[in-house]
Amino acid sequence: LQVSADMNRERAEKLRTLFLRHIEDSGLSFEWRSLESFSGDSALTGISSVRAADLIIAAQRETGGDSSADVDTLVYDAGRPVLVVPHEGPLITTFKRVLLAWNGSKEAARAAFDALPFIIEAEKTDILVIDPPETLDDSPEAAGAEIAAALSRHGATVSVSVQQSGGSSVDDIIQTRIAETGADLLVLGAYSHSWLRQLLFGGVKRSVLRTAPV
Repeated sequence: LQVSADMNRERAEKLRTLFLRHIEDSGLSFEWRSLESFSGDSALTGISSVRAADLIIAAQRETGGDSSADVDTLVYDAGRPVLVVPHEGPLITTFKRVLLAWNGSKEAARAAFDALPFIIEAEKTDILVIDPPETLDDSPEAAGAEIAAALSRHGATVSVSVQQSGGSSVDDIIQTRIAETGADLLVLGAYSHSWLRQLLFGGVKRSVLRTAPV
Protein backbone atom coordinates (compact mmCIF):
# COMPACT_ATOMS: atom_id res chain seq x y z
CA LEU A 1 0.00 0.00 0.00
CA GLN A 2 2.83 2.40 0.84
CA VAL A 3 4.53 1.68 -2.48
CA SER A 4 1.27 2.40 -4.32
CA ALA A 5 0.79 5.66 -2.39
CA ASP A 6 4.34 6.77 -3.18
CA MET A 7 3.84 6.00 -6.88
CA ASN A 8 0.63 8.03 -6.92
CA ARG A 9 2.36 10.99 -5.27
CA GLU A 10 5.18 10.79 -7.81
CA ARG A 11 2.65 10.72 -10.65
CA ALA A 12 0.80 13.69 -9.13
CA GLU A 13 4.04 15.68 -8.99
CA LYS A 14 4.74 14.93 -12.66
CA LEU A 15 1.23 16.08 -13.56
CA ARG A 16 1.69 19.26 -11.51
CA THR A 17 4.92 20.06 -13.34
CA LEU A 18 3.25 19.47 -16.71
CA PHE A 19 0.22 21.54 -15.72
CA LEU A 20 2.32 24.50 -14.56
CA ARG A 21 4.45 24.37 -17.69
CA HIS A 22 1.37 24.87 -19.88
CA ILE A 23 -0.64 27.27 -17.70
CA GLU A 24 1.85 29.74 -16.23
CA ASP A 25 2.21 31.85 -19.40
CA SER A 26 -1.45 31.60 -20.43
CA GLY A 27 -2.65 34.69 -18.60
CA LEU A 28 -5.31 32.60 -16.86
CA SER A 29 -6.04 32.58 -13.15
CA PHE A 30 -5.25 29.12 -11.81
CA GLU A 31 -4.65 27.03 -8.73
CA TRP A 32 -3.20 23.52 -8.32
CA ARG A 33 -4.66 21.19 -5.70
CA SER A 34 -3.41 17.69 -5.01
CA LEU A 35 -5.83 15.53 -3.01
CA GLU A 36 -5.22 12.18 -1.36
CA SER A 37 -8.05 9.68 -0.97
CA PHE A 38 -8.31 7.16 1.83
CA SER A 39 -11.87 6.10 0.98
CA GLY A 40 -11.15 4.16 -2.21
CA ASP A 41 -12.87 6.75 -4.42
CA SER A 42 -10.42 9.46 -5.44
CA ALA A 43 -12.98 11.25 -7.62
CA LEU A 44 -15.42 11.50 -4.71
CA THR A 45 -12.68 12.99 -2.51
CA GLY A 46 -12.46 16.04 -4.77
CA ILE A 47 -16.20 16.61 -5.18
CA SER A 48 -16.38 19.58 -2.80
CA SER A 49 -13.63 21.34 -4.76
CA VAL A 50 -14.98 20.75 -8.26
CA ARG A 51 -18.50 21.92 -7.40
CA ALA A 52 -17.16 25.49 -7.50
CA ALA A 53 -15.64 25.04 -10.97
CA ASP A 54 -16.95 26.45 -14.25
CA LEU A 55 -15.91 23.28 -16.07
CA ILE A 56 -14.44 19.94 -15.00
CA ILE A 57 -11.98 18.35 -17.43
CA ALA A 58 -11.49 14.63 -16.79
CA ALA A 59 -9.75 11.80 -18.60
CA GLN A 60 -11.76 8.93 -20.00
CA ARG A 61 -10.95 5.77 -18.06
CA GLU A 62 -8.83 3.35 -20.02
CA THR A 63 -9.85 -0.29 -20.29
CA GLY A 64 -8.69 -1.97 -17.10
CA GLY A 65 -7.91 1.41 -15.56
CA ASP A 66 -8.38 2.51 -11.96
CA SER A 67 -12.12 2.28 -11.23
CA SER A 68 -11.67 4.23 -7.99
CA ALA A 69 -11.02 7.37 -10.03
CA ASP A 70 -13.99 6.80 -12.31
CA VAL A 71 -15.27 9.78 -14.26
CA ASP A 72 -18.81 8.50 -13.56
CA THR A 73 -18.52 9.94 -10.04
CA LEU A 74 -17.78 13.40 -11.42
CA VAL A 75 -20.54 13.25 -14.02
CA TYR A 76 -23.25 12.13 -11.61
CA ASP A 77 -22.22 13.79 -8.35
CA ALA A 78 -20.35 17.01 -9.10
CA GLY A 79 -23.30 19.04 -10.37
CA ARG A 80 -21.02 20.81 -12.86
CA PRO A 81 -20.41 20.27 -16.59
CA VAL A 82 -17.76 17.63 -17.24
CA LEU A 83 -15.61 17.56 -20.37
CA VAL A 84 -14.35 13.99 -20.81
CA VAL A 85 -11.14 13.74 -22.84
CA PRO A 86 -10.79 10.45 -24.76
CA HIS A 87 -7.72 8.38 -23.93
CA GLU A 88 -7.04 7.78 -27.64
CA GLY A 89 -6.78 10.04 -30.67
CA PRO A 90 -5.48 13.60 -31.11
CA LEU A 91 -6.03 16.26 -28.46
CA ILE A 92 -8.61 18.69 -29.84
CA THR A 93 -8.63 22.24 -28.51
CA THR A 94 -11.22 23.78 -30.87
CA PHE A 95 -14.46 21.92 -31.54
CA LYS A 96 -15.71 22.31 -35.12
CA ARG A 97 -18.54 19.76 -35.22
CA VAL A 98 -20.78 19.15 -32.21
CA LEU A 99 -23.29 16.32 -31.75
CA LEU A 100 -26.04 17.07 -29.20
CA ALA A 101 -28.05 14.04 -28.04
CA TRP A 102 -31.50 15.48 -27.30
CA ASN A 103 -34.50 13.85 -25.60
CA GLY A 104 -36.24 16.95 -24.23
CA SER A 105 -35.34 16.22 -20.61
CA LYS A 106 -34.08 18.80 -18.12
CA GLU A 107 -30.76 16.95 -18.05
CA ALA A 108 -30.39 17.32 -21.82
CA ALA A 109 -31.35 20.99 -21.58
CA ARG A 110 -28.77 21.62 -18.87
CA ALA A 111 -26.08 19.89 -20.92
CA ALA A 112 -26.98 21.86 -24.06
CA PHE A 113 -26.73 25.24 -22.36
CA ASP A 114 -23.64 24.26 -20.35
CA ALA A 115 -22.02 23.54 -23.72
CA LEU A 116 -23.36 26.73 -25.33
CA PRO A 117 -19.94 28.46 -25.63
CA PHE A 118 -18.62 25.46 -27.59
CA ILE A 119 -21.81 25.19 -29.67
CA ILE A 120 -21.70 28.86 -30.65
CA GLU A 121 -18.06 28.64 -31.73
CA ALA A 122 -18.52 25.38 -33.66
CA GLU A 123 -18.97 25.37 -37.41
CA LYS A 124 -22.08 23.22 -37.01
CA THR A 125 -24.06 21.40 -34.33
CA ASP A 126 -26.14 18.33 -35.19
CA ILE A 127 -29.05 17.70 -32.82
CA LEU A 128 -29.79 13.98 -32.66
CA VAL A 129 -33.24 12.86 -31.51
CA ILE A 130 -33.86 9.12 -31.14
CA ASP A 131 -37.36 7.60 -30.98
CA PRO A 132 -39.23 10.85 -30.22
CA PRO A 133 -42.77 10.36 -28.86
CA GLU A 134 -45.63 11.42 -31.12
CA THR A 135 -47.94 13.88 -29.39
CA LEU A 136 -51.21 15.53 -30.34
CA ASP A 137 -49.42 18.83 -30.85
CA ASP A 138 -46.29 17.73 -32.67
CA SER A 139 -45.21 15.00 -35.04
CA PRO A 140 -42.01 13.05 -34.33
CA GLU A 141 -40.34 15.03 -37.11
CA ALA A 142 -40.81 18.25 -35.08
CA ALA A 143 -38.76 16.91 -32.17
CA GLY A 144 -35.71 19.03 -31.53
CA ALA A 145 -37.16 22.08 -33.28
CA GLU A 146 -37.40 24.21 -30.13
CA ILE A 147 -33.87 23.57 -28.89
CA ALA A 148 -32.62 24.15 -32.44
CA ALA A 149 -34.37 27.53 -32.52
CA ALA A 150 -33.02 28.44 -29.07
CA LEU A 151 -29.44 27.64 -30.05
CA SER A 152 -29.85 29.46 -33.35
CA ARG A 153 -30.89 32.61 -31.51
CA HIS A 154 -27.49 32.53 -29.82
CA GLY A 155 -25.81 32.44 -33.21
CA ALA A 156 -25.20 28.70 -33.48
CA THR A 157 -25.45 26.86 -36.79
CA VAL A 158 -27.62 23.80 -36.16
CA SER A 159 -29.47 20.97 -37.86
CA VAL A 160 -31.83 18.32 -36.48
CA SER A 161 -31.64 14.60 -37.21
CA VAL A 162 -34.54 12.39 -36.07
CA GLN A 163 -33.91 8.65 -36.03
CA GLN A 164 -35.89 5.58 -35.06
CA SER A 165 -33.85 2.96 -33.25
CA GLY A 166 -35.39 0.06 -35.14
CA GLY A 167 -33.89 -2.46 -32.73
CA SER A 168 -30.46 -0.82 -32.55
CA SER A 169 -29.17 0.37 -29.19
CA VAL A 170 -29.07 4.09 -28.44
CA ASP A 171 -25.34 3.72 -27.80
CA ASP A 172 -24.75 2.27 -31.28
CA ILE A 173 -26.83 5.01 -32.91
CA ILE A 174 -24.87 7.74 -31.14
CA GLN A 175 -21.54 6.15 -32.03
CA THR A 176 -22.61 5.78 -35.66
CA ARG A 177 -23.79 9.38 -35.80
CA ILE A 178 -20.45 10.58 -34.40
CA ALA A 179 -18.71 8.85 -37.30
CA GLU A 180 -21.22 10.11 -39.89
CA THR A 181 -21.01 13.76 -38.86
CA GLY A 182 -17.31 13.82 -38.01
CA ALA A 183 -18.23 15.24 -34.60
CA ASP A 184 -15.36 16.11 -32.29
CA LEU A 185 -17.59 16.93 -29.30
CA LEU A 186 -20.57 14.94 -27.97
CA VAL A 187 -22.98 16.74 -25.64
CA LEU A 188 -25.04 14.37 -23.49
CA GLY A 189 -27.14 14.84 -20.36
CA ALA A 190 -26.92 12.47 -17.38
CA TYR A 191 -29.52 11.68 -14.71
CA SER A 192 -28.41 12.39 -11.15
CA HIS A 193 -31.16 10.49 -9.28
CA SER A 194 -29.68 7.38 -7.66
CA TRP A 195 -32.31 4.91 -8.89
CA LEU A 196 -32.16 6.26 -12.43
CA ARG A 197 -28.38 6.19 -12.28
CA GLN A 198 -28.49 2.53 -11.29
CA LEU A 199 -30.86 1.87 -14.17
CA LEU A 200 -28.60 3.64 -16.67
CA PHE A 201 -25.19 2.57 -15.36
CA GLY A 202 -25.06 -0.45 -17.63
CA GLY A 203 -26.58 1.47 -20.53
CA VAL A 204 -25.86 4.29 -22.89
CA LYS A 205 -24.47 6.91 -20.47
CA ARG A 206 -21.78 4.67 -18.97
CA SER A 207 -21.01 3.00 -22.29
CA VAL A 208 -20.55 6.31 -24.09
CA LEU A 209 -18.43 7.68 -21.25
CA ARG A 210 -16.12 4.69 -21.49
CA THR A 211 -15.89 4.17 -25.27
CA ALA A 212 -16.84 7.29 -27.25
CA PRO A 213 -13.98 8.60 -29.42
CA VAL A 214 -14.93 12.24 -28.65
